[in-house]
Amino acid sequence: MSDNTSEKKNEHGHGTTGHSWDGIEEWDNPMPRWWVWTFYLTIIWAVGYTIAYPAWPMINSATAGVLGWSTRGDVAAEISAVEEANAPINAKLEAAELTAIAGDSELNSYAVSAGAAVFKTWCAQCHGSGAAGAKGYPNLLDDDWLWGGTIEDIHFTISHGIRNEDSDDARYSEMPAFGRDDLLEKEEISQVVNYVMSLSGEPNDASKVEAGAVIYADNCASCHADDGTGDIYQGAPNLADALWLYGGSYEDITETVNYSRYGVMPPWSADASPAGRLTEAQVRAVSLYVHQLGGGE
Repeated sequence: MSDNTSEKKNEHGHGTTGHSWDGIEEWDNPMPRWWVWTFYLTIIWAVGYTIAYPAWPMINSATAGVLGWSTRGDVAAEISAVEEANAPINAKLEAAELTAIAGDSELNSYAVSAGAAVFKTWCAQCHGSGAAGAKGYPNLLDDDWLWGGTIEDIHFTISHGIRNEDSDDARYSEMPAFGRDDLLEKEEISQVVNYVMSLSGEPNDASKVEAGAVIYADNCASCHADDGTGDIYQGAPNLADALWLYGGSYEDITETVNYSRYGVMPPWSADASPAGRLTEAQVRAVSLYVHQLGGGE
């Protein structure tokens, strides 16, 4: 600390701060008046803002502000305006025959565009942004459709879902767990898995295929058909097309036979189930969008 800092004055008559850093001192100049008044004004503005707009966090929410404004309110108003503007064409979409919509270029264009938005919001999490699916989630771009791939079938599936407890009309099927429930011995499961693999490719052990065919005929053919082509309306997959929802390796098929699979899809139509989230117009739109992707029938 310098001993004579209090005696030093600059040209404005201000002394130093009284501190010295390696012989370097700092003048104790006051802030410019314009800056001080600007600072005071920002304080006044901030207090006014917290009174007028939502600001102070509470336990379950924030103070609403005397103006009652909120970003949520703005979004709700915008959504309401869009719904009001689209109400006539949505009514037309709901009233039209599903199979006739594709023939109305204006209506079909709107439905596909709206359906794409619905799909990206509610469906892409499972079926992927491009609808190619993933392990356990069906690919919507191919022709391997359980429960049918017509526009009416797709609409029904989306409306009511699959194997859920919310809609009485949900698509439903259940494969026995042949290993877990001791319906087949371990060796029998290995044999039938090898037979199933032989329907669309190379078995893991060709010596077990013949015995597996007998086990398949006794336990699997009633759902998957004698030739393994399945029954889409029972929810029984085609085992002869090399398209596998849960994987087609020896290990994957063995796990399926041992423990079964039980994928669940929620009902999406608010008209079909209290658990539904979509209006009839939205269900129809996303049905049209999925159908025109190239899969289905």
